[in-house]
Amino acid sequence: MNSIEVVKIVGAMLAAALVVLLSRFITAQVYPEPEVVARAYAVVPSGVPAEPEAPAAAQPEATGIATLIAAAEPAAGEKLFKKCIICHSPDKDGKRKIGPNLWDVVARPIAAAEGFAYSNALKEKSGETWSYDNLDAFLKKPKNWASGTKMSFAGLKKPEQRAAVIAYLRSLSDSPAALPQ
Repeated sequence: MNSIEVVKIVGAMLAAALVVLLSRFITAQVYPEPEVVARAYAVVPSGVPAEPEAPAAAQPEATGIATLIAAAEPAAGEKLFKKCIICHSPDKDGKRKIGPNLWDVVARPIAAAEGFAYSNALKEKSGETWSYDNLDAFLKKPKNWASGTKMSFAGLKKPEQRAAVIAYLRSLSDSPAALPQ
């Protein structure tokens, strides 16, 4: 097999990958993922007494992202971050890839990494910082938080996963940002 045939094969594979990525991106734009809303009714057979509802004080409180981040393991976030490593470098002085370097991103101003061309959606938020709440909202669904962002990541639905990734991102610093109260 000569070198031109190898180049043709590699070129065809890259072209196929590009077609798949573009079709996925276009499909996500045309058919956005709907928000799932749970709608259910309790079905109680006739003649069976319904269980009394627990008093409001006995129900657990909703856990905020701050509590989840404090309890999260950065190692679990590092495993989840493997999806992100294709586009983002977590290394100190790491080169930017498709996306900006994420070393010391927690509490950094939004759209502030040097040498990266941010989308207008993120440039509009440049007065804000990557706070824990902003990171949580962005990781949940980037296109909802910054409509028009170039980032094609669908997001992390589970708050525990987002908290683990944020805990990992927090660890990517010489002096990590203080944990939220």
